[in-house]
Amino acid sequence: MADGDGAAASGKLTEHSASGAEKGLPRRGKSLSGRTLNTAQIPLVASHPEVYEPCDDSFALVDALLSDKAQLLTLQPRLCMEVGCGSGYVITSLAIMLRQLASGTQYLATDINKHAAETTQATLEAHGVHADVIVTDIVSGLEKHLAGMVDVVVINPPYVPTPEEEIRCKGIASSWAGGLNGRQVIDRILPAVREILSERGWLYMVALEDNDPLDICHLMSEMGYASRVVLKRCTEEESLFVLKFWRDPHTGTSASPKSPKSESWFSQLPFKSLWHKGS
Repeated sequence: MADGDGAAASGKLTEHSASGAEKGLPRRGKSLSGRTLNTAQIPLVASHPEVYEPCDDSFALVDALLSDKAQLLTLQPRLCMEVGCGSGYVITSLAIMLRQLASGTQYLATDINKHAAETTQATLEAHGVHADVIVTDIVSGLEKHLAGMVDVVVINPPYVPTPEEEIRCKGIASSWAGGLNGRQVIDRILPAVREILSERGWLYMVALEDNDPLDICHLMSEMGYASRVVLKRCTEEESLFVLKFWRDPHTGTSASPKSPKSESWFSQLPFKSLWHKGS
């Protein structure tokens, strides 16, 4: 399915540029004090010393979603998911943007860091929105349940180039350590997300210039997805891209995903038990 508001990536990336603030953490940005009423409010975003706070990359992803809000409302997604939810700022902002939908959109978030899951839950509750939060590595254990069923996936992945051993670190380091060229985690995420995206599904993902976003688009093209740059944001240290992908029957050799199940599958999954302490 074509995106309807942009052209497929070919030889170069098209860009919607915006300026950004100075960065702080290891090439991951510095918090801003306020946002719009269409997003999660920074004073209400929960924090934990082992959880990545909203920074330039988080704001870029949310701004990209805001720029696509009209298209997202038209899409009327049944299920939205964030992979690597951190503080919960992005999934909460998405839920607030789409709150006017009467279709009962459901939200799901995952993170390998249990502190991030708990922090996300607190952020959601502070804003009066709901998502099921699961502690897992990317979507491990959920592939069969969610195959071909997620209409919107948002990801701010670990993209910072680091030594490979840092990828295996726990806690806050897992939010930025991307290994060689910052691509080792991204290259694991893309095939997993392809399995869960619906036929009409959209993927929004943050990438660093060092990650070679054009190559990422080519890889997704081989899996049957067209792409465009929704937003580019430059700081003093880096250039961030928010890439959007959607299934294109004229691109690659993508196999059709499973059709959505008619039964109430979502309520049958034991989401809550998976993130509580001791589970």
